Amino acid sequence: MNIKSLLLGSAAALAAVSGAQAADAIVAAEPEPMEYVRVCDAFGTGYFYIPGTETCLKVGGYVRTQINYIDNDSGSDAADWDARTKGYLTFAAKNDTEIGTVSAYINLEAWDNDDGNLLDGAWINVAGFDIGYFYNWWDDFGLSGETDWADNGNTLHNAVRYVYDGGSFQAGLAVEELSDVLYDAGTNDDVGLSALIRGTVGGVDALLIASYDFDAEEAAFKARLTADLGPGTLGILGVYATDPNAFWDISEWSVAAEYKIQATEKLFITPAVQYFGDYGTVGTAALDTLDFGGDDAWRVGITAGYQITEGLRTLATVNYTDVDGDDDGTWDGFLRLQRDF
Repeated sequence: MNIKSLLLGSAAALAAVSGAQAADAIVAAEPEPMEYVRVCDAFGTGYFYIPGTETCLKVGGYVRTQINYIDNDSGSDAADWDARTKGYLTFAAKNDTEIGTVSAYINLEAWDNDDGNLLDGAWINVAGFDIGYFYNWWDDFGLSGETDWADNGNTLHNAVRYVYDGGSFQAGLAVEELSDVLYDAGTNDDVGLSALIRGTVGGVDALLIASYDFDAEEAAFKARLTADLGPGTLGILGVYATDPNAFWDISEWSVAAEYKIQATEKLFITPAVQYFGDYGTVGTAALDTLDFGGDDAWRVGITAGYQITEGLRTLATVNYTDVDGDDDGTWDGFLRLQRDF
């Protein structure tokens, strides 16, 4: 066998082996196409589609550091100054369905030295109904400053409410569980009922809230009017309660006024004043003997806010409260820095 025949034979054998291996070769599968996050503009800015769904999600919140001040000259051992830091997260999920937009909201908050409940609201909204755990109208509709007291401070409840929104006219009805603010523990009727009427015309916004606490068997009413006037917005608030109840227990009646001045594009200043008739409470709630006190009180203050840059703002307020019968009034206020996102 000569060299030429040997080379030809080797080439043929190599080709046969290569062909057999090629027939048995494993071909790698093509990677699945990656679905990148898509912007959802159906419900406003900030929403994006959850990958693989038609649900739009928005995440927001803020980080707040605040120094509080309250005058403790009354003899309390508590410090006048207290620094607090808070983190807040909001989640909103929305999608269109055959019955309209179905929405869900979750709000979470955490303070630097508070081990309490992190949940600050969780509810479903569909076809005008809100169902879940959320703040009521007494909390939602106050004045814009930090001087006025527009609710009794306990306004987050499990509830069901419906709001008819006709644009310039709104009307609503809400049923709330009030088990955490009972005023007569023997009845167990821990339910509240509220009605809302609101109208807007041009720069004028007027609303009325009427609420009834079935446990206390007492009613409370709040009226608010705001109007664009000159370089700012005038706000007037009035509150009345038949007796202390879950919606209002600060005084029998109160009136407040403020004027929010938009001094510059970034700076606003809000002087405000509030007067309370029959301030405070006397008696025992659990025995159904709770009544409003006989003293009057007034409160005056000023709030200023400044938008430092996009997403960063500061707020400061100073207030003075005087109650009839007290030797000295009380100063309070805070200085806040907040990053919104």
